[in-house]
Amino acid sequence: METDHRDLAQVFRSAAARQAQSALARFRVLGVRVDVAQIHDVVARMEGWIKERAGCHFIAVTGMHGVVESQRDVSFKQILNSADLVAPDGMPVVWLGRGQGHSLKRRVCGPELMEAFCQTTGPRYRHFFYGGAPGVAADLAKILSRRYGLRVVGICSPPFRRLTIEEDKVLLAQIEEAAPDVLWVGLGTPKQERWMYDHRDKLSVPAMVGVGAAFDFVTARVKRAPSWMQENGLEWFFRLTQEPRRLWRRYLIYGSLFAWNVSLELLGLKKFQ
Repeated sequence: METDHRDLAQVFRSAAARQAQSALARFRVLGVRVDVAQIHDVVARMEGWIKERAGCHFIAVTGMHGVVESQRDVSFKQILNSADLVAPDGMPVVWLGRGQGHSLKRRVCGPELMEAFCQTTGPRYRHFFYGGAPGVAADLAKILSRRYGLRVVGICSPPFRRLTIEEDKVLLAQIEEAAPDVLWVGLGTPKQERWMYDHRDKLSVPAMVGVGAAFDFVTARVKRAPSWMQENGLEWFFRLTQEPRRLWRRYLIYGSLFAWNVSLELLGLKKFQ
């Protein structure tokens, strides 16, 4: 989808000035709290946290996958509901928000949020990229630095396993020494949300954002769906055709569970806390 970057930057800057401290309305999807936020709202909130420097905050960009995970594991629902901001990713979540009377024009997806923030703020802040396969975080840092003049202060592509206690201490020390304003976490749901939740009291980063597959999308390792599919809730089908062996369970089984549970809730046959 082609966009005039100058126009976008102007919109986000003006929105940031108006909304940095404004409260966001909320709605619930199967017991998960979701903020009525668009990309410019999230950018504004992040800039407000960076300006205030009052602790570490984390953002969960959550759609159908995260909501279904929260039904399977109550501890994960608690993690989502403890996030400082839960952005509505996925058109089904947006449609449910509209059905509850909220004005949501578009979803907030990780790749677009990351690009919007970097485009809007340029070299203003310090960035750290954590996640992705070996080499992906480095490529991402180069691409975004070239596009927007970012100040990248750190990158790390962790192994595909749980870090040891010692490895985790080393990573935390690396992040703290780099002193980023924003920590972009691309570990995938639910791993990235758990990581941010577990480390929020151990870091002084103003804003941590879980952006899922954004690392792969922005570096073009994974192709995105055409814009018309994204806007009409069909990106899941495009991704399924691209990676059927990896994603069939998420979209076919989780998608069915999501639709079934939402139907029960809308019909008043079951209440999700």
